[in-house]
Formats: sequence, structure tokens, C-alpha cells
Amino acid sequence: MPQCETPTGVSIHYEVSGTGRPLVLVHGWAASGAFWRFQEPLAESCRLVTVDLRGHGRSSSPASGYGLADLTDDIAALFDELDLTDAVLLGWSLGAQVALAAFPHLRQRLAGLVLIGGTPRFTLADGYDYGLPPAEPRGMGAGIRRDFQKTMGGFFRRMFAAGELSREQENRLAREIVIPGRLPEPRVALATLDILSTADLRDTLQAIDLPVLLIHGGADTICLPAASRYMANHLPHARLVEMAGAGHAPFLSRPEECNRLLAAFLETLHGRD
Repeated sequence: MPQCETPTGVSIHYEVSGTGRPLVLVHGWAASGAFWRFQEPLAESCRLVTVDLRGHGRSSSPASGYGLADLTDDIAALFDELDLTDAVLLGWSLGAQVALAAFPHLRQRLAGLVLIGGTPRFTLADGYDYGLPPAEPRGMGAGIRRDFQKTMGGFFRRMFAAGELSREQENRLAREIVIPGRLPEPRVALATLDILSTADLRDTLQAIDLPVLLIHGGADTICLPAASRYMANHLPHARLVEMAGAGHAPFLSRPEECNRLLAAFLETLHGRD
């Protein structure tokens, strides 16, 4: 079981398959690297690297240290461990914020970024109308303390728009994603939820001078599609693809379409080799 030991003693689990340009996949809040199960075909054309953030999946769970800087440092340690260069860093949801925060530290090792269902700020703020009310993460926190399993089940269902998944897809997701994915401990879910309440990465966007692919479900109610439109307007080299009718995890509900978008983006970067 491959593990990367960080300078602070945290064991970060990862999986690697394929050869070629590295594509590093960072999952979202309360998820794990198992959520990228349907992206495995991409290993036919790149070096696919999936990672479990600290406290998630099969990575270790330290007693403390779940801020955005901690998660960013872990990704940097993984890049060092695998000596990754000319890589594409892909983040989904909270993972998109990790990718944005990691960019200044990894700039010389990257060829581009992909942000799926991302947002530079999860909650509303002065001058930023593209987040959810601050009561949303507070309500999630209260639900976790009251009934963790029920709250997480509700959150997972909310990731998909009404009618987005067939019964067959629901069963496959449960069998191949949810059950193998392992929920984090409630204390970890609460600690990382705090990132969504506080992180504001708007000021980082203009300095991202590499190509960025933004993918967002048009029916996403967790990270609003307008957040990716905002990023598209503030990132110097961004392309936005909105997937009509898709919710917060289009790479799960429409994996073939997402994989085509990712493969095409990687292909556009060949000239940068």
C-alpha cells in the first residue's frame, strides 16, 4: 500500500497507474481517492495519481492539523516523494481550493490545473455573491454532531441533481465509490469543514499563469456554477465547460464525458513538453 510520509509524520496514501504526464487527482470534502474510480481509463494516456487527503480514506488521521495549509503541504510532499514534474493538478470541490492554494508552491512542477465543481470561496462575502450563506457550513457542522451518518448520506444525495442518476448508476456508485471510500471520522469532517467556512482564494487567481480547465455542473447546488464563471473571468488562461443538468460531481454521473474533456485538455498541453 503506497504511502508518503510527510515532514510532520503524516502518512498519505496514494495510488499510481499508467505512464506519461502526471495527472494528480485531489478529492473533495469527506471523500477519498476512491471517488476517482471512474477516471481509471485515463491511465491509458497519462500517469494517474490519486491521493487520500490526511484523515481521509487510507491516510493517517493526526490529532490536529486540518487547515488548508496542512492539506497543501501534504500535496507538496507527495509531489516531492514521486518527483512529479510537468504535471496537471486536478481538484474537486474542497480539492479545488487545495489546488489553488498549492499552486504557488508547485508552480515549477505544473503544466496546468483542472478545477471541477470548484469555488475560490464557499460562502457569500462582500463583493462576492457566488457562494452559499454562512449558515450552510454551520448547519452541516450541527448535523455532523447530531447524526453523522445521516448528515453524510444527505450530503452525498445532494451532490446530484434530481433525475441525474439512474437506479443502475446509484447502485454502481454505492458499490464502487461510497462503500470502498470510507467516511472520515466526524472530528476530521468538522475540522476540514472549517476550511469551507473561512478560506478565501480570490486573490490567488490572477497569479495563476498556466492553462486552467474549469468543469462545473450546471445544476450544482453545493458549489454554485457562478463560482466557476467568476474564476473564468479572473484566471488569465481559463476555459470553462458547464455541463447542463449535472450536479456537484459530474465526473461520477457523466464519467465518459468528463474523461474526454480531461484527455483533450492534457492533449492541448503537449506543446508545453
